[in-house]
Amino acid sequence: MFALCLWTHLDHPEKRRLARREDTAKMRSATQHVYEHNRRVWDARVRHRLAHTRMASERDFEDPLSVVDARGWMGGSVRGKRILCLAAGGGLQSVLLAAAAADVTVVDLSPAMLAQDREMAAARGLKIRIIEGSMDDLSMLQQAYFDIVVQPVSTCYIPDVVNVYQEVARVTVPGGLYLSQHKQPVSLQASALPGPHGYTINTAYKRSEPLPLMIGNSEHRERDAAEFIHRWEDLIGSLCRSGFVIEDLQEPDYANPMAPSGSFGHRSQFIPPYVAIKARRTGNPVKTAAALVLPHNMS
Repeated sequence: MFALCLWTHLDHPEKRRLARREDTAKMRSATQHVYEHNRRVWDARVRHRLAHTRMASERDFEDPLSVVDARGWMGGSVRGKRILCLAAGGGLQSVLLAAAAADVTVVDLSPAMLAQDREMAAARGLKIRIIEGSMDDLSMLQQAYFDIVVQPVSTCYIPDVVNVYQEVARVTVPGGLYLSQHKQPVSLQASALPGPHGYTINTAYKRSEPLPLMIGNSEHRERDAAEFIHRWEDLIGSLCRSGFVIEDLQEPDYANPMAPSGSFGHRSQFIPPYVAIKARRTGNPVKTAAALVLPHNMS
C-alpha cells in the first residue's frame, strides 16, 4: 500500500524517469541473454566445423589481400595500416590481413572463434591483438585509432545496429574506412523454402524482438542463432548519421538458375541475401536525422 501511494504522489516526470530506468534495465538483461546465447551457438559451430568457421588455407596466403578484399575497397595495399576485424574471429580475415603487413586487432564474442585466430597466428608467426567482446561495446579500444574497420555479416546478431555504428565511428580515424556486410531485411523476412506461390514474406519489417530460431538447415540463417531484422533506415540512415559517407554499395550475387528449388542459390535469384557497404569516416556525427551527407557536399 505504501509503495502504491508513493508512486501515486510522484510527479509525472519522475514516473517517466523511473519507467525509463526500468525499461533500460530490462533491455540490458535481455540483450545480455542474447549475447550469451549467440556465444554458445558460435562456439558450437566451431566445434562442428559448420559454415563461416573455416580458417585460412595455404592457398589463401599466396595472395592474402585478394581473399579478404576481393572488391579492392582497401586500395591495393594495407601495409602498416591499423585494421580492426570486428566480429570477425575464426582465423581467416585477421591472419590474412596480418600476412599482408597490416597491424591487426580482432574483436569477437566467441572464444572458440578467437582460438582459431590464435592458432593460425601462432602457426604463421603473425602478431595479432585478440580481444573477446561485443561489437557494440568497444570501450577497450582507443578513440580515432583504426584506419580501416572490417566487419563481415554479423550485425543481425544484435538488437541495435546504431550502437555498433557509433562505436565504430568512435574508434575510426577521420577519413578511415568502414567496410561492412549485412543480411538484407527481406532475406530475414522471407520464408526459407518456396511454397505454391514461391518465397513469401511472413515476418513483419518493423520488428524489435529476435526472429524465431532457425531449426532446420538453411544457408541464409545460422541454426539456433538469435537474429534481428534491421531496417534500411537503420542500416543506411544511421550509418550516415553516425558520421560516415557511403562511397559504394554492392549486393553479392549468389543466384544460381541451375540450383535446385529451395537451395541457397535458387532462393538468391528472388531474394538478395546480403549487402556490402563501403563507408568513410567524415568527422563529427550528423546532428539532424533529416540530413544525408553526400560526397560532393563535403568541403
